[in-house]
Amino acid sequence: MRLALDQPVRARLATPDYPELPIRPTLRYCASDPFAVHIDFPAHVSADGDGVTWTFARSLLEEGLEAAVGIGDVRIRPYGRLRTVIEFHAPHGMAAIRFGTASLRRFLQRSYAVVEPGREDLGPELDHGLTSLLGGV
Repeated sequence: MRLALDQPVRARLATPDYPELPIRPTLRYCASDPFAVHIDFPAHVSADGDGVTWTFARSLLEEGLEAAVGIGDVRIRPYGRLRTVIEFHAPHGMAAIRFGTASLRRFLQRSYAVVEPGREDLGPELDHGLTSLLGGV
């Protein structure tokens, strides 16, 4: 069984200050962090010239393929039948990334082969964290 998944995808970056730019982010999913998906962006599209990673709930991505979701830093919505827009909001601005919906669906299906929906389990790490937090109470 695979414990991690990386999937490079094609996307288009739109910001208020620049024209659309084609980019190649990588979608990631890890069994060790079963509720989250990660999107790694290349250095040339970040404000400081370093690569940037955004992390958010896998369920948010799933729901965002069907309807507009999110009220915080990450918002996802369908953009016609073939595209999905993910907006990333940060203190220094906002970026909207347009993805092919089929690529996002393929990534989700592949992530379900790593950890099935409803089978996300943090196991002993969660128990240890709660014990530490509650001081053995």
